[in-house]
Amino acid sequence: MLKLSASYSKKVPVPGQEFSSQSYHAAVELELPDALQPGEVQERMRQTFALVRQAVETELHGQAAPTAAQPAAPPAAPAAAVPVGRPAEQASAKQLRFIRDLAERQDLSLSQLNAEVHQYFGVADLYALDRKQASALVDELKLRAAA
Repeated sequence: MLKLSASYSKKVPVPGQEFSSQSYHAAVELELPDALQPGEVQERMRQTFALVRQAVETELHGQAAPTAAQPAAPPAAPAAAVPVGRPAEQASAKQLRFIRDLAERQDLSLSQLNAEVHQYFGVADLYALDRKQASALVDELKLRAAA
């Protein structure tokens, strides 16, 4: 396995405060299969860095950056509504790892996966899913694999 680490940091001035700034940072580490060709590794690096950069920019500006081409079919399970006043728990690392594995087995790139996540769940990327949304996505990817 190859290990890919990507991070992105951005420092922005605090309005109205001289010599003061806020720092935003995101990092991710992935394992890639050894069988990838050099071009595929470069593409994964580009996608991963774009994901990390998008996470920081989304945090700064409160909106997702535009994504690539959108997939054709919606997932079978809709996103679950969260009761007002009760924040949803973020998807677990185990759920996210499983989703990435399922997507990889279906030759679904990270950018394609993030485009689907954005289209169907209205969140910036895979890492912004809550537990229920991640569960619905797992179910959908399992259905696709069985078909």
